[in-house]
Amino acid sequence: MRTPTAAPPLDRHDALFIDVDGTLLEIAPRPELVEVAPSLPDLLRRLGDEREGALALISGRPIAELDRLFRPWRGAAAGLHGIERRRPDGSYANGGGDADRTAAAALDRLRPEITAVARHWPGVFVEDKGRTLALHYRALPEAEAAIRGAAARLVEQDSDSLRLIAGNMVVEFQPRHHDKGRVIAAFMAEPPFQGRRPVYLGDDTTDEDGFAEVNRRSGVSIRIGCQSGSTAAVFGLSSVRGAREWLAGAPHLPAT
Repeated sequence: MRTPTAAPPLDRHDALFIDVDGTLLEIAPRPELVEVAPSLPDLLRRLGDEREGALALISGRPIAELDRLFRPWRGAAAGLHGIERRRPDGSYANGGGDADRTAAAALDRLRPEITAVARHWPGVFVEDKGRTLALHYRALPEAEAAIRGAAARLVEQDSDSLRLIAGNMVVEFQPRHHDKGRVIAAFMAEPPFQGRRPVYLGDDTTDEDGFAEVNRRSGVSIRIGCQSGSTAAVFGLSSVRGAREWLAGAPHLPAT
């Protein structure tokens, strides 16, 4: 772990990977309440065009939600932390086969128990994404330790196929064999990403696998709003606004 330094200028030859919530968009009380700046779809289009399509959104949201949020932009994307992957040409990569089916069955078994955990605390809710489940407790931060403990006990039942990811006021149950680092590696193995320097912007613990993969490839890992000593990212930007300005080529401030 390290203290990130100011991010270097973006190069048009880089392969660009961008997280969404907390990086491009401000965190909202509920996922459906996020606000998308009118300029963002055109910024994504321009950044992608400059790189011959070597830009991908890497999100915990399903790809269908990304398309709704950023329309008319529709480029390469990874949804559900890498379970879904769409290439720049619009084709979709195949899923994980037996491993995905085993994880889906495990999640189905846990779904009632996860829902019961949420019902125990007012303001805590389940975001059911089909192939992952997230417990949000932003409205009740004082219950964080108890909720994380309950979630950890549940995932132990199927730890061979599921893992628990702790994020910003959320814990998410997801297939063990998918993460943002692996999906970035999958993109980097194919044109137009192949042979380029990878750059990844993210803001949360769910992005750490992505930072590690980019670092392994001598790329540029950038944490948004990072506090000292809490990330593997080499570089930092202070805020969502700073990330947007950096992407647009405007002056930006380092994380503090």
